[in-house]
Amino acid sequence: MNLFLLDLIKAAILGLVEGVTEFLPISSTGHLILINNFISFDKEFTFLFDIIIQLGAILAVLFYFWEKIWSFKKNSWYKIIIGVLPAIVLGTFFANAIEEKLFNPWTVATTLLLGGLIILIVEKFKKNPKISSIKDLTFKTAFLIGLIQCLAMIPGTSRSGATIIGALILGASRTVATEFSFFLAIPTMLLASAYSLFKYNAVLNIQQISVLSVGFIVSFFVALAVVRFLINFVQKNNFKAFGYYRIVLGLLIIIYFLVK
Repeated sequence: MNLFLLDLIKAAILGLVEGVTEFLPISSTGHLILINNFISFDKEFTFLFDIIIQLGAILAVLFYFWEKIWSFKKNSWYKIIIGVLPAIVLGTFFANAIEEKLFNPWTVATTLLLGGLIILIVEKFKKNPKISSIKDLTFKTAFLIGLIQCLAMIPGTSRSGATIIGALILGASRTVATEFSFFLAIPTMLLASAYSLFKYNAVLNIQQISVLSVGFIVSFFVALAVVRFLINFVQKNNFKAFGYYRIVLGLLIIIYFLVK
C-alpha cells in the first residue's frame, strides 16, 4: 500500500479515537498511548499530530456550545477562569516530568482501573445533587473541580472523568458536572495546545499537512457527535457503564503486556 495513503488511514483512525474518547470519562490520552503502540508516526510528528487532533475535538465543543458560551454572564466566566488556574500552575511545574515518567501502558492500565472503581463507588453512594445549574456553583467549588482536574495530567485518568466525578462528589448534578467539564476543557486544552505548539518548530511538508488535516477533521466531527450524545445520555443515565469499561480495558491491557 502507498505509504502516504497508509498515513492518511492512520490519521483517520487516531482522529476517530481522539474524537470518541476526549469527552467521555475514559481518557483520550490513555487510548492514544495504547493505540500508538500499534500504529503511529515518528515521535516528533506524533507529538504535533496529537495536539492538532485535540484542537479538532475542542473546537467541536466551541461549535456545540457557541450560543450558550457567549450568553454567559461575567460570573460564569470567572468561575471557569478560577477552575482553570490550578491546571495552569501545576501543569507549568509538573507536566514535562509526568510526560517523561508516566506516559506508558502500565500507568494507563493502573489509572483506568482506579478511575473505573472510583466511578462505581461515587455512583453507588451519590446523594441528591445540591447544584442544579452552573450559576449555583460557588467559586470555591469551581476551584476545587479545577484542582481535581489536574489529576488528568496522569495518563489514563481522563480530564473529563476527573472533572465530572469531582463535580459529582462536590454536589453537582450529572448535567451540571458534564457541562462544566466541557466549559473547563476549552481554556485548559487551548492553553495546553498553544504551549505545545510553541515548543514545536519543525517545518512541515505537504503530505504532513494533509495527514494533520485528515486527523483534525475526523476528530472534530466525531467529537461533535460524542458531545451531543453525552449531553443527552447524562439526562437519563449514570456513569457506571464507563466505570465498567475502564476496569475491563485496564485488565485487558495488563494481561496483554504480561503475556506479550
